[in-house]
Amino acid sequence: MASPMRSLFTDPDRYLQSFRLFLANSTEHQCMQEFMESQLPAVIASIGNGKSTINILSVGGGAGEIDLVILSKVQARYPGVTINNDVIEPSADQIFKYKERVAKTSNLENVKFTWHEETAYEYESRMNAEKKSKKWDFIHMIQMLYYVKDVPVTIQYFHSLLEAQAKLLIILVSGTSGWETLWKKYKSSFPLDDLCSYVSSADIKRMLDSAGLKYQLHELPSYMDITSCFIEGNKDGELLLDFLTETSEFSKTAPPELKRQVMEDLRKPECSEQRDGKVLFNNNLSVIVIEP
Repeated sequence: MASPMRSLFTDPDRYLQSFRLFLANSTEHQCMQEFMESQLPAVIASIGNGKSTINILSVGGGAGEIDLVILSKVQARYPGVTINNDVIEPSADQIFKYKERVAKTSNLENVKFTWHEETAYEYESRMNAEKKSKKWDFIHMIQMLYYVKDVPVTIQYFHSLLEAQAKLLIILVSGTSGWETLWKKYKSSFPLDDLCSYVSSADIKRMLDSAGLKYQLHELPSYMDITSCFIEGNKDGELLLDFLTETSEFSKTAPPELKRQVMEDLRKPECSEQRDGKVLFNNNLSVIVIEP
């Protein structure tokens, strides 16, 4: 009998709902913002040297929260320089939110935004078809490599678009996070489809090493409060559980034994720590900065 479990990505509305709840319940964006404040200035220190225009490519820019922090750092380093900020983002809803955010943000006079409503793979195919290979001064791929068909090929393609002084910045879950534990154990039990693959910084490190690319690695401690997942019938808990398992309506469709095991593992120290009556899932991130 076919499993009634469906990938969360087959239900884009529920995916976005669960993703936004994840952001509200985790320190995901806070820890990225801290990195952007303290470490990014050194990363971008020479990307625009001697240039009158800086070209930035945001791959999977989402609703732009982190993109705008990055832009403010580039502006601070290169005041008054024109910045072309191109965004590849397949979700029309996220692009709409991004545009709203830009409209409400001051000091963006010297930034020209271009949105491409497409996936990274569609962008690559279109560029190849148009025989274009525009070069970029800074490319970032934040929390998006799970959604590409071929991770090494995607990294190689965008790496090939770097200017001589440029950097490629990747952020994704750390090999030390609870995600790694959960995904490694349950990969074959969750309804994975072509739209998503389990990949962590440990996998990316192996790929970069075998390709002989130079990079720096930074670890960002982060957690997500998943206490509501353990309250039977709690709507937020059910959505977070969907996000953790990448399964739509996991609570209702998972076989009882699988659900029991997942709930048990989510409490274990390999996945979470228990503090002040809360269950805090280890959401540690890695930042990988790749040289041209």
